[in-house]
Formats: sequence, C-alpha cells, structure tokens
Amino acid sequence: PVTRPRPRQDGILHLPGTAASLRVVTPGDSANGAAAVHDPHHETLTAVARVSSRAFALLDPATQNHNVAGWGRALAGIARTGHIATVQVLERTVPDSGDTLARHWAQQGRPETPVAGQVYSELVASAGPAAAPHEAYLAISLDLKAAKRLISQAGGGLPGAFTVMEQTTSSIAQAVRSAGLMVTGWLTAREIAAVIRTAYDPGALSALQQWSASGRAEADPAAAGPVVQVEEYDRLATDSARHATYWVEDWPRTETSAGFLHGLMFTAGVRRTLSLIYVPQGLESAMRDVQRKKAAIIADANERARRGQVDSEADSIEYADVKVRERQLIAGHADVALTGLLTVSAETDALLDAACAQIETAAVTAQVDLRRLNFQQPDAFTLGALPLARTAL
Repeated sequence: PVTRPRPRQDGILHLPGTAASLRVVTPGDSANGAAAVHDPHHETLTAVARVSSRAFALLDPATQNHNVAGWGRALAGIARTGHIATVQVLERTVPDSGDTLARHWAQQGRPETPVAGQVYSELVASAGPAAAPHEAYLAISLDLKAAKRLISQAGGGLPGAFTVMEQTTSSIAQAVRSAGLMVTGWLTAREIAAVIRTAYDPGALSALQQWSASGRAEADPAAAGPVVQVEEYDRLATDSARHATYWVEDWPRTETSAGFLHGLMFTAGVRRTLSLIYVPQGLESAMRDVQRKKAAIIADANERARRGQVDSEADSIEYADVKVRERQLIAGHADVALTGLLTVSAETDALLDAACAQIETAAVTAQVDLRRLNFQQPDAFTLGALPLARTAL
C-alpha cells in the first residue's frame, strides 16, 4: 500500500463528561481539509457531512415514499459493511444573524435597481436576522476494531483508518442520493468545532460566520466546548442557552405518511435539534434478540393461561411484529437499531418551558411519544445535539 503522511492533530475538543477525550484529526494529504473526530477510548473515527435535499413536504407522495425506500436501502448497505459503528442524521434550526443573506445580496444583487432594489435591500436587512435556517448533518462512525483487517491492508494506524473512512464515505455519499440527499461537503476541523460550539452557545453563531472567509461558521477546536454548563434535573444550562432533551419513546403505531414528522420539525418559533441514531446489528445478535423476545411473549402468554387470565391483544400484535422481523432477517435484510432524540433550546427558562409545551403538542399530532430524560440531560444533550454519532447514554 501507498504510505500516507501522518494525520494532523488539530486538538482536543474539550467537551464535558464522557466526550472529554474526543479529538479532531485531519489527513496529512487531505485535498479539501475534511477532518474526523477520533475517540481513542471507544476506538472510533467519525466523519461529518453537510447534507441538503429538496423540500420533502413539497414532493408528491410517490416521490416521498421512493426517497424513504432509498434511505432504507442505503442503511441496509451501510449495515452490511460490518465496520460502521453508528450512523447519525442530525437536523437543527439555528438563529441567523442575516450575515450570509446580506453577503449574497451584496455579491449577487442589484441594489441600484429602481424601486425593487430598495425594497429587496430593506427586506434583507429586516428579515435576515429573523430567519431560522435549517441545517442537516450526516455523521458516520467507523469502528476501528471491526475494520482492523481493512486498516492493516491500507497501511495501518490512523493513516490506514482514514483510507478506509474515505472509501466508506464515498460509497455512502453515492448511496444516499437514492434517498434524495446530496452530500455538499465533509466538514473540516474548524467547521466541526463550530457546529459543536454553536450547539452549546447559539449566540456565538453570528460572530463565527462574520469572521469566516467562507461565510460558514468556523471555530478553533480547543474552543468547541462550553465555558459554563449547569445541570438541572430536567434541563441543561450552557453559555447562552437552556436546553431540554427528549427521547422518542414510541413511534407511530398506526400507518402514517412518510412526512409524519413535518409538524414536529417545523414548529414555528421553536429552536430544536432532531437526531436519528442508527446502530447496525450483527445477524447473529439480531437473531438472538428475536428469539429472546419470542420466548418472553410466549412465557407471558403461558403464565396468563395458567392463572386463567384473558389473552393480551398487545402481545399478539408484538409477536406478529417479531415474526415479521425474523422473516426479514432470514431473507437477508440488515437489522438496525433506531434511537430518536429531540433537543429544544431557548435563551431563558421561561422561553424554554413555552417551547417545550409547543413541541409536546406537536408530538401528539405527529403520533410520537416523547419522554423527557430527567437527570440525564448532559449525556442526552451530547448524544442528541452534537453530530458525533455516539450511542452510550
């Protein structure tokens, strides 16, 4: 194999709690500066991509279903590789200074145009700071232990790991196109740090954008973590915001449309982050899980029969679902565990309480059950609000 230069150590991210050891590294021969987050304890290497798509709500139902099926195929392909530890999709709303919009108008607009130029200039000046842009990220975590053979063949160590990571991310970028997603760029070390920094300190976004030559927020990795973090039982206070993280305990139990989360993701005036965390399961462990669940359901039914109690319809439905899952595994489908986390953020406790009430109401309409992760807020925030593809709560 071709010997690659040693990766550049961009620094530790200085995050609180179990993420304290995470560091950002950049390949020594990276052409675009794309970096990854290295976890030396869990032995993972995580790359983060910025993704975009057409407005899902404006697509016709057939195209929506096609995109959902394409995402399912992409996940199945990722799971079958055997060396992907976690996939995280993170979508968030962020406060906007209007600086990016103003730059675009200054470069591409024609303010000297009679009437229209003045109207557009006034609109940009007033509407820019009031906007709430949506950002979407895809984080891919490579299991360095599972990929040990491939890494050794690529030269070993972190240089070999980056070779495997680049091959993996390239194939994933191709696969997600069938789901209507476009990877617009893999984040650099300073961009990864900025995404983390603005999760803890949303008020810093304006300054980070204004000081960046590209217009995209950038930060020093050493300054990614919070200056202040205060934990309360049902919320977390960081530099310039208050946060509350929920776990999606139950997904819709009845048949619903592909865009069932739309109301939750576009709740007016609420700043939130939604994370979907996918953990591929090995075939053997998935089959063992199926057998355990079947045995538990049958044992419960036998115990009720022994006591003379009536059958539980809920158990019958659950057993039918387990059988469907077993047939899919036997047919060769990949098994992926899904965790949904939703973080709501606001400037003050009163605004946070109001935003949480709106989100809880929207969740009822979306047919999802949310559980506030009391006494687990710091770890839940790290998992749900940061694109680090971590799983341990």
